[in-house]
Amino acid sequence: MKPLHAYAAEIRKDWKKPYFGAVPYIDALGALNTMADNYGLDPAPGIVAYFLANARGWKGPVAKAVKADLNALLKASYKR
Repeated sequence: MKPLHAYAAEIRKDWKKPYFGAVPYIDALGALNTMADNYGLDPAPGIVAYFLANARGWKGPVAKAVKADLNALLKASYKR
């Protein structure tokens, strides 16, 4: 898997007009490397979960691939 900031770059490149509720989480993902990191006091798994909740309107093959990767990372982070 890629670092989280790489996913943020993909999201920004593909999602031209992101939903306003997703923007803070895209920005936070841009500052993270792994699911063990924090953005301020917020843990990466929470940021990923909130991004996914706010990214329902993002469609297409890139969106599908990124969301699948982030869901896998999220699922793995809760198994620890």
